[in-house]
Amino acid sequence: MLDQLQAQVSGGSWPVGERIPAELDLAAQLGVSRPAVREAIRALSHVGVLEVRRGDGTYVRSSGDPRPLLRRVTRATARDVFEVQLAYDVQAARLAARRRTGADLARLEELLRARDEATEADEFGAADARFHLGVAEATRNPVLIEAMRFFIHRLHESMRTIRLDHEVPEAGPAAHRAVLDAIAAGDPDGAARAAAAVVQPTLAILEGLVGEAPTDTGLEPGASPAGGGAA
Repeated sequence: MLDQLQAQVSGGSWPVGERIPAELDLAAQLGVSRPAVREAIRALSHVGVLEVRRGDGTYVRSSGDPRPLLRRVTRATARDVFEVQLAYDVQAARLAARRRTGADLARLEELLRARDEATEADEFGAADARFHLGVAEATRNPVLIEAMRFFIHRLHESMRTIRLDHEVPEAGPAAHRAVLDAIAAGDPDGAARAAAAVVQPTLAILEGLVGEAPTDTGLEPGASPAGGGAA
């Protein structure tokens, strides 16, 4: 579906600045489900091809083709993704400690509780990703928020894989609680250190696994598509 929609944009079906058809119309036109259309629009909006304007519709922002970039992200190893997430999470926690509101803190408490209570692997992966995204959303930085939203599927899949693969430990409730406590205390440096402490131990394990047997970890290209993400 992503390829079909991108082909329509690149082929000039809708010029830059024009509104594309509604989801239901696109689904009928392209012969796919409405959820598939929605997911394709979300992906293309994250890389700047489309722009979703609430209450107005979706507009073409660029006719460029981001599919090579999307394929590279899909093929990235878990180590690749954790290295990027370390940078995202540290900066997100630092900014969230400066800018969070009472409503942000209440929401982060709910997200952390959901993460702590999740037991099934897929549920846990989703809950972990939502908490990390929630921290980013408390930064009020639209670029960082959109970058994290683009990354969210990889965060989800990564933690699902790690929950199932006991060779790679995931940071537990105490480490994530330390991030939230520092954000609540308005301590940017403490929040940044706590965020780094969540990601770095898992990244170190992944470095070791890649060095020992890069094709046998279950988290590298050619294995499960669930490689990459959040701690």
